[in-house]
Amino acid sequence: MVAMDLQDQQVKNQISGWDITQVYEQLQTCAEGLTQESAQEKLSTYGLNKLQEIKGKPLYLKFFANFTHLMAILLWAGGLVALIARMPQLAIAVWLVNVINGIFSFWQEFRAEKATEALRQMLPTYARVLRDGVEKRVLAEELVPGDVIFLAEGENISADCRLIEQAQFRVNQSTLTGESRPVSKTTDPVSQENMTYTELPNLVFAGTSVAAGTAKAVVFATGMNTVFGKIATLTQSMQEELSPLQLEMQTVTKVVTLIAVLVGVVFFILSAVLAGVNLAESFIFSLGMIVAFVPEGLLPTVTLALAMGTQRMAKRHALIKKLSSVETLGCTTVICTDKTGTLTQNEMTVRQVWLPDFQSNSTVVGGKKFSVSGVGYDPAGQILRNGTSVPLENEEDLQILLRAMVLCNNSRLISPDEANPSGQTERHWSIIGDPTEGALKVLAVKGGVSIQEVEGQCPRIFEIPFDSRRKRMSTIHLAQDGCDGTAISFYENRPRIALVKGAPKEVLELCTWWLAGGSEHPMSESMRAAIMDANDSFARNGLRVLAVAKRMLPQDITEYTPENVEKDLVFLGLVAMMDPPRLEVSEAVEKCHKAGIRIVMITGDYGLTAESIARRIGIIRSRHPHIITGYELDSLQDGELKKILETEVIFARVAPEHKLRVVTSLQEMGHIVAVTGDGVNDAPALKKANIGVAMGISGSDVAKEAASMILTDDNFASIVNAVEEGRAVYDNIKKFTTYIFTSNTPEAVPFILFAFSAARIPLALNVMHILAVDLGTDIVPALALGSEPPEPGVMQRPPRDIHEHVIDSNLLARAYLWLGMIQSIATMAAFYFMYWMNGYYGQWLDLPGTGDLYRSATSMALAAVVATQIGNLFAQRTERISSFRLPLFQNKIIWIGIITEITLIFLIIYSPWLQQFIGTNEIPLRYWLFLLPWVPSLLLADELRKWCVRRKAGYAEK
Repeated sequence: MVAMDLQDQQVKNQISGWDITQVYEQLQTCAEGLTQESAQEKLSTYGLNKLQEIKGKPLYLKFFANFTHLMAILLWAGGLVALIARMPQLAIAVWLVNVINGIFSFWQEFRAEKATEALRQMLPTYARVLRDGVEKRVLAEELVPGDVIFLAEGENISADCRLIEQAQFRVNQSTLTGESRPVSKTTDPVSQENMTYTELPNLVFAGTSVAAGTAKAVVFATGMNTVFGKIATLTQSMQEELSPLQLEMQTVTKVVTLIAVLVGVVFFILSAVLAGVNLAESFIFSLGMIVAFVPEGLLPTVTLALAMGTQRMAKRHALIKKLSSVETLGCTTVICTDKTGTLTQNEMTVRQVWLPDFQSNSTVVGGKKFSVSGVGYDPAGQILRNGTSVPLENEEDLQILLRAMVLCNNSRLISPDEANPSGQTERHWSIIGDPTEGALKVLAVKGGVSIQEVEGQCPRIFEIPFDSRRKRMSTIHLAQDGCDGTAISFYENRPRIALVKGAPKEVLELCTWWLAGGSEHPMSESMRAAIMDANDSFARNGLRVLAVAKRMLPQDITEYTPENVEKDLVFLGLVAMMDPPRLEVSEAVEKCHKAGIRIVMITGDYGLTAESIARRIGIIRSRHPHIITGYELDSLQDGELKKILETEVIFARVAPEHKLRVVTSLQEMGHIVAVTGDGVNDAPALKKANIGVAMGISGSDVAKEAASMILTDDNFASIVNAVEEGRAVYDNIKKFTTYIFTSNTPEAVPFILFAFSAARIPLALNVMHILAVDLGTDIVPALALGSEPPEPGVMQRPPRDIHEHVIDSNLLARAYLWLGMIQSIATMAAFYFMYWMNGYYGQWLDLPGTGDLYRSATSMALAAVVATQIGNLFAQRTERISSFRLPLFQNKIIWIGIITEITLIFLIIYSPWLQQFIGTNEIPLRYWLFLLPWVPSLLLADELRKWCVRRKAGYAEK
């Protein structure tokens, strides 16, 4: 028996190329099916027909991972150091921060990956199988290669099979291809080697469903050997990679650890050498400094900022499943997107109608063109000629065409107040069936045709379904008034009329007449040329064209075969349609171009159709882009593919492994890749991408579980909005990091003065005071900076380089050397102010370091840090433009942050319990007047810096 590896092109064609006899022979079965004994033997050989789950990381390990990353370890160590330094309250506070942050992060990401479970649930429970020549109902998981199974309309398909019998059989393969159009299947051998497996017309696959007809098939692959199984393997094998933000937080942790340890070592030496403190106390002192320099508030602030980013994105129709994915969007360089439903509305719409006609005189043939208004399946629109609405009663030929399209049609139009087959009421107009056929019925309604009336007048008696070789379908009806424009007098003598629609070239070859003015005229070469010219004109504009024809059947035809029915046709007209781009997409694509983000279309549709849409919405701008099919992609070496990816390219007719390969190649080229998808076939690429984006409306459960972001409106524009928010999140992280780091300088300066003065200058701030700032007063204001909306121009700069760090030299200089130094002056001035006001005039050294006065002085210093942080909060809202240009109340959380920190500092200073816990004392209310002038100091200082930066940039531009 042949090894079933569907990724092997030879194997695919070998199975598809077998005739029925070879199918039985090669799969070791017969027309009566397997015997029960042989089925059991094969079951033990091949195993159950189900997807095997690769065990992932246990839930408890995922939970503890939130407490064992680098920053968390640093905080655990900091608490331990505080415990050793005889500061248990500090240790408890730091550890509580770690515990709360870890639980919060785990809760945000609690929904673990369930792609395999979702895949398994899509497989049906039972299958109808032929065993020992008798039809039986068995569990789908008991199917084995060689089983002969029966398939009927509405059933799911449980295994990969080769068809051996079929009657008007069509399959919905959207779970694998992403294209919703049902595909006709055949039993004939096919030996073409330039077809993907989903294009092979005699193979059907697990996880797809029967759209119409019946069939008998032989199973050739089950379980993990099916196409579904291979997709599951690809999805499960994707290793979860760290996001740019997670990598950056590792870098931040290393930098912070290095700074803290260096400061601790330096102060150990200074306290021992300069201050004359003994080694044991110097060690405890330096450990306290290390704890003080660890920004305990940074990690929870980052987590909360990301959570708030997810809330803002949700309002813009993007649901984030994993917090770190928020910022990943901000450095996205390439978006790999499918076409149908994401860039387009997934609603075919007729845009043009062409009818054959005589031109200015009765001897020159040509045609007349109609345009159609309206978009999608909503029949609100008109048929226009030269911009004017066309009364249907004045256009007999158009009436006949519209009625023919209603009858030669298997779709159903659903109004907003009508229940669909599942019993639910739709919120908007929709269709059941083929989108192309649905568009034709919508056109008929726009033209004033009553679908129910026409279908009642001309009941269908037979259908010759669409076939990929014939490229057309035909229906046979009992004729009545209006079916072909001819009045029928006697019901009992009703003739039969054949209506045909399909590819223009194939339909036109069968036409010997054409209709104009209600009369039939012999087909001439000039009319054939006019019809094909009209077809080519529509096609060049990216429209899909169908031709419609009719034939009154002779009474002697008793067998409805294509050969008997589809000949001597009367050509009625052409209908040109398209799946229109979403209205917002063009603007979103232009934003991507300005933001330096490339867009690569990867679709299961045909290349020319994809190119037309891509060019219409602005993705493609060059005259000759590369259009690579899945078959062509198989023949490309990795180096060749990467060279093509540097140009404008569209990938068409692709399989899941093709999409995955493109994404992998882009990542190897250094790109941060976002991938959109909605089908099972997209799951591997969604999981491999730096950020997978699934469709919330049309997306399968598998795609949603594999993705890290879900679009609630299936709209490409929402991705671009999310990218904008992602960039804002990174900018905001830098803002509140600068805000938090600024206060490190006034927290360090008292220790420096203490050490260099040989302990003659008391500590203006102790470790608990520092912790009160880092974990108390700074948290809500920093969070307010994390909720800042995107700055102007954020989408007019290139994506962030992933090698660019949050903590860079500019940030450190701004925080430590500029703003931090001014804040240190304010802090020490406030500290000495308390002594001065209590009789220590002009005394700098040997001030009391204990007692109520000392605690009041440290409280004054602590209040100065908080007061100056208020101005710093406004300064950090922008990095380059003036903060005064922003609306004062644009971010209301800023004011909540200010109220919160003022409330906290008053509680810390005036609450007896907090006084005892933190080591503060009351200060007279009139002393707050000394602090008021310091409030705007950092804002004004940073405005001076921004003015210098803008001035320098202005000179550089000149």
